[in-house]
Amino acid sequence: FPYFANSHKQSSNEFVVGPSPKSTILSINRSILNMQTSVSFDNNIGVTEEVVTEPVVVEKDCAATTSNKPKRILKKELSVRRSDGTWSEKQPSWLSIKEIERKRRKILKRVELPVWRILTYVSGTCVKGIALDPVIWLTMATYAGVRVASRLANDDADIPVAVDLLSKSDINVLGGFLSFFLVLFVNQTNTRFLEMYGFSKACSGRTQDVAGLASTQLPLDLAEQIIRHMNAAQIAGYVGLGGPYSKRHFFDHYNKEFNLMTEEEMDQISHLDMDSGSDVLKELVTWCQRDVGAAKKAGYIDSHEATEYHDRILAFRAAMDGIYDYCDQPPHFFYIHFLCLLSAFYLPLFAIDNAYSAGWGSETSWGIEVLNGIIVLLQCVFVVGLRLLGQKMVDPYGDDFEDLSVTTYVETTLHICKIIFTTNGSNLNQSVVAPPTKGSSVHTSTF
Repeated sequence: FPYFANSHKQSSNEFVVGPSPKSTILSINRSILNMQTSVSFDNNIGVTEEVVTEPVVVEKDCAATTSNKPKRILKKELSVRRSDGTWSEKQPSWLSIKEIERKRRKILKRVELPVWRILTYVSGTCVKGIALDPVIWLTMATYAGVRVASRLANDDADIPVAVDLLSKSDINVLGGFLSFFLVLFVNQTNTRFLEMYGFSKACSGRTQDVAGLASTQLPLDLAEQIIRHMNAAQIAGYVGLGGPYSKRHFFDHYNKEFNLMTEEEMDQISHLDMDSGSDVLKELVTWCQRDVGAAKKAGYIDSHEATEYHDRILAFRAAMDGIYDYCDQPPHFFYIHFLCLLSAFYLPLFAIDNAYSAGWGSETSWGIEVLNGIIVLLQCVFVVGLRLLGQKMVDPYGDDFEDLSVTTYVETTLHICKIIFTTNGSNLNQSVVAPPTKGSSVHTSTF
């Protein structure tokens, strides 16, 4: 941390700015081209001939070469499609993550606004997802097509047989079953969402617990090390989920700003892939447990206090494991496919039923047509909106505005750990008892 003893932080004076590889290559290339015409000397008669050399082609650095792939393919490889049909970056930059977090926190405060203010917003709502959903367009096109056909009919003799058949059927039964399954789906995903939120807050809370214990019972250097590794483990845990939080743009940013890991420590975990899985998380948690064991052997804490540390560290790991467990097992694809299939059949049938009920031939009425069209649109919003809501809550650790505020959780934890570690305490003017000698069983302090 910048507020810790930054023994591992390098000074800016240690770095010497030199020419870039690209400028060096261009300089060498120019020097070679200037030597194309050179003079050769003979040892006996002096200048004898002019030697013209062939131009030398210097290959560019691999990093400077551009990809030959089309932009469309590159965009598809670097992007991921959301459940509402929009596209997002697989690994957004730090500035993009901060902008998403800023909008996300702003949207959370809209829930207390009056109705007329809420209806004026588009971001963070179902409007964009509904507008891009093909089922809605198919449904409304079906309704419009039937109504156009009814207007083109000359008399009642052109009434199709389907009108009489649909009048004897009850499409509302299918709608009732679909509504039940949709509400059940949203309820299940909302439960998952809230439980994963609880796991994230538990990770933050247990990290603060360990920071509080370490700052009051251990030497400053050992306490600093444990707090650094606990915060690094939390960030690495979110990176390992494989979402928008990457090592390059997320972990490295906080590591550079707060000095969570030294260069030697980063080398020790370099063989682990932080962007895929919880390997780095488990490694750092083990480091913290071994530090607690070393503190116990050194006599800074007793067995009971060591157990308190281990309980909180393991509770932190269990909460993070709970996040990974939920992300590893989302709702069954069979269930979601069933809802999509049922919606794709039900909504067009609902549109046809309402289109025929609006009249045919000479019995048509503009008022009934518009009213039934609005009813069909509202039914589409209800069905598709609930499905999109449930799908968005399946993975709360994405880059949607409705997802959990991971950046806020991480920064809040770092800020509170700073307060815990740097506070002067209530015994500012009191004498401080020296740390116990090795082998002592009780940790004492003066209040």
